[in-house]
Amino acid sequence: EKVATVQVAQGDLVGALTSYRDGLAIADRLTKSDPGNTAWQQDLAALYQQIGDVQETRGELAGALTSYRDSLTITDRLVKSDRSNAVWQRDLTVLDGRIGDVQLEQGDLVGALKSYRYSLAITEQLAKFDPGNAVWQNDLSVSYTKIGDVQVAQGDFAAALMSYRQGLATFDRLAKSDPGNAGWQRNLSVSYTKVGDVQVAQGDLAGALTSYRDSLAIRDRLVKSDP
Repeated sequence: EKVATVQVAQGDLVGALTSYRDGLAIADRLTKSDPGNTAWQQDLAALYQQIGDVQETRGELAGALTSYRDSLTITDRLVKSDRSNAVWQRDLTVLDGRIGDVQLEQGDLVGALKSYRYSLAITEQLAKFDPGNAVWQNDLSVSYTKIGDVQVAQGDFAAALMSYRQGLATFDRLAKSDPGNAGWQRNLSVSYTKVGDVQVAQGDLAGALTSYRDSLAIRDRLVKSDP
């Protein structure tokens, strides 16, 4: 796995895929020898996901979807065995998101929306359980944004606007909690832009102008902080 990680960093995706698959074969034998070992199950799920990541980067969307679903199946079993394990819960949301990304690339808007909503449902539970967890709050914003993107592609601008605004509200809270976090500031700016784009599509030009100006104000501050 570590060899494959280096190969990915070097851009050697073919080599990385081979290394990940070698690791997968070993992890698969280990899990079969001791199906109750959750650590090995988690390792196996992680390898399937990493293989899917490489396949998606290479444009092998069908293969990536299969790998992500294999990982999802294992992770789902882990979650059902211990629903109090927040790490496995988050892994499940990440996989649903990855599957949705591939479906979106394939043009399967209905499938992508379904996957993103699965991810959102779990993320909402995690965020409510620990409102102070910034990672889960960020995941929540990303889920709303991805759902909004699909709704825009479907032409459902009213629903998209609602989704984007829900994501924006969360990004706004994160940005206010840590004004020095440039990543969260930029995400907030992007959210304002997406809201503005939908408002333009709806003919709400005054609203769009306000949204774009809010986005611009944040980007202006970011540029001034690091020219």
